[in-house]
Amino acid sequence: MTCPPAAPASLAPLTSPLLGQARHGFFTREGGVSSGPYASLNCSTRSGDTAENLAQNRARVASHMDVQANCLLGVTQVHGPTVVTAATAWPAGSGAEADALVTNNPDLAIGVITADCAPVLFSTAQGTIVGAAHAGWRGALSGVLEATIEAMLALGTTREDIHAVVGPCIAQESYETAEDMHSTITSTDRQAARFFAPGKRAGHYQFDLAGWCVFRLQRAGLKHTAALGVDTLMDENRFFSHRRRTLAGGGPIGHQISVIATGTRNG
Repeated sequence: MTCPPAAPASLAPLTSPLLGQARHGFFTREGGVSSGPYASLNCSTRSGDTAENLAQNRARVASHMDVQANCLLGVTQVHGPTVVTAATAWPAGSGAEADALVTNNPDLAIGVITADCAPVLFSTAQGTIVGAAHAGWRGALSGVLEATIEAMLALGTTREDIHAVVGPCIAQESYETAEDMHSTITSTDRQAARFFAPGKRAGHYQFDLAGWCVFRLQRAGLKHTAALGVDTLMDENRFFSHRRRTLAGGGPIGHQISVIATGTRNG
């Protein structure tokens, strides 16, 4: 299936030189058409936003990525280790239950939705094989990052050629956890203990999600990794945040999207 490009949109996502020739962006909440708690570039098809707003927001992201709107692909995220290899497009909101995607099809852009969890984008050095993973603590513990690497290897690359960047997520100073989460993670991944600092309250910890994700990527054999170091909770103007919403008493929320595509398109 060939998906011709649309006209570029006027957006300014965060990028990383480590992802080289891959077209990519860690998009913020700015630049969309949604209002209220979804303002403004909400891209979650499972939110309470209107279908019209979501279609416009996702079309703007697709345009920025130089693909047709129906070629911006996502999955139904469930905090697990499943990875989908995308070969052709599917309708928005109908992706399989999974938390990561990989592709070598230059006509597709693949993305994950977050609002404190870590979006992780992957690319080979030449940008010919790419991946995107949604890594909350449950997904990271279940092995979604390692599974994404394996899915990229199956498309014909090597570990030495894969680069990975952890995008905006909740930072350690903002991420207070209780003993149950600490014990669940450290009992499964004993090397994770170093990513918990003493909490501000007794019996609590401050968890470095981004640092743990980078560590797991490196432990899986990647030599080229980084984290942007941007805290979603503290930057309300640019990012949605589940923890911020919870601290404020709950209510509806939008999600930002992080997207990647190969560095070359079919002629």
